[in-house]
Amino acid sequence: MFYLGLKQLSLVSPPVFAGVCRCFVGVSRCRSDPRGPQWTGYAAVMSSLLLLLLPLFILTPTTALEFRYHRNGEIEKYLRDISTSNPDIAHVYSIGRSVRGQQLWVLVLSLSPRHHSIGIPEFKYVANMHGNEVLGRVLLLQLIDDLVRGHRNKEAWSVQLLNSTRIHILPTMNPDGFDDAGTHCQFSQGRFNHNGVDLNRNFPDAFAGKRQQGQFVEETQEAEVRAVIGWLRSETFVLSANLHGGALVASYPYDNSNGGSEQVGGASVTPDNDVFVHLAKVYSYNHGSMHRGDSCKDGLSFNDGITNGYQWYALKGGMQDYNYVWAQCLEVTLEVSCCKFPPKDQLPALWTENREALLAFIRQVHLGVKGRVFDSFGVPVQNAVVEVKGRSNICLFRTDKHGEYYRLLLPGNYTFTVTYPGHQVLTETLDVPHGPDRYSALKHDFLLRRAADNSTHYTPTEFSPTPTCNYTLNVEGRCGAVATPTWTGVSAALGLWAALRFLSD
Repeated sequence: MFYLGLKQLSLVSPPVFAGVCRCFVGVSRCRSDPRGPQWTGYAAVMSSLLLLLLPLFILTPTTALEFRYHRNGEIEKYLRDISTSNPDIAHVYSIGRSVRGQQLWVLVLSLSPRHHSIGIPEFKYVANMHGNEVLGRVLLLQLIDDLVRGHRNKEAWSVQLLNSTRIHILPTMNPDGFDDAGTHCQFSQGRFNHNGVDLNRNFPDAFAGKRQQGQFVEETQEAEVRAVIGWLRSETFVLSANLHGGALVASYPYDNSNGGSEQVGGASVTPDNDVFVHLAKVYSYNHGSMHRGDSCKDGLSFNDGITNGYQWYALKGGMQDYNYVWAQCLEVTLEVSCCKFPPKDQLPALWTENREALLAFIRQVHLGVKGRVFDSFGVPVQNAVVEVKGRSNICLFRTDKHGEYYRLLLPGNYTFTVTYPGHQVLTETLDVPHGPDRYSALKHDFLLRRAADNSTHYTPTEFSPTPTCNYTLNVEGRCGAVATPTWTGVSAALGLWAALRFLSD
């Protein structure tokens, strides 16, 4: 593209350049060519144009991302190239390695791609957890391409999203499984990781029981699962979705149950069930056909194109339950295609069906309330408990290392109770508006007062606490652990070759 563009410029008559030579490169550089000053001016002007335009052509993609199934190495290169050519909004990092040692690459898109910013919620998309469910890889690469192009063109929808949100995208959680995957629509190898383990059955389970849970040791989990657990501890994610294939439905927690009070009418219901139902409907109704509920014509029917995970089928050790219970991140599972490995020629239409749903779902990270908790000295505090009346979570929602909290809530009045050692219990009622349209949740800080020595302290109640409820989210982020990628020698060589080829013609 670069070479052809310069060849087209060279078709302009040299005398045309003579008139502008003095303005562009100076008088002295227009007088030495034996064919006349216009030829010297032409060469000088084109050389200067080359120097000005070469970085743009090298660093900026010139064509849209191709609709096909990119190999793992191609995905890595694409993410690196996007990060290098858009350092103001993009950054690539790895959360760990697969069993075979392949890096699990994540691309961040935000105005602050390398570091968290106070008040900016963290969002993530994960795809290809099952190696033979592959459409999610394509959709997330197209989403990256769309967001970057939109921001570069100053389109409001993209600028507003990246101004207000830090978006993390993991195109493949199971690269080893993808390498082994067959292309059958429903039945093929590649679902499991290299050790033959289903990654969506390998997370700690909230309903496993205290005795079993106490025996949990992370080092015994699969490499890919350990990487995601570490990722969740390094970032305070607020909202997430996990893209699968083989059905067309948005599934929400819980996926499992132990027959306790969470079971309601055949479903396993979370304290934030109203929010989860809303999130699932946002995706299904912004999707081209998911909301119809029976688009796969396989006998399964889902009202509004959504389902409670447990009501569909019980699942032990799932990732969305782990996100919600231990990482206070609301995650839903998106089954985005009836066929697990759709034919290549269907990919453009499938992207069109999912595009608006993917964008609308990201905007829901701005539901509810956000803010910080400060102690009596005005210092933000970590591990302050922020409870919402009527929502008894298995593991309490706590402030992170920045003293921040985020609570996704639908519009309405809510009573908050904030507790922190050595301070009076604070209770406030807030009127929460709808935030996604404004790209911001309601901002509200809680200011605590020091408790008197003889005061009675309120002790928050955790529902069925487990040992791992107590981990803190103070692990340093991994985003800066991987150096900013540099352009390969191939890219540089191609650019130099184009320049020399032009000047020699």
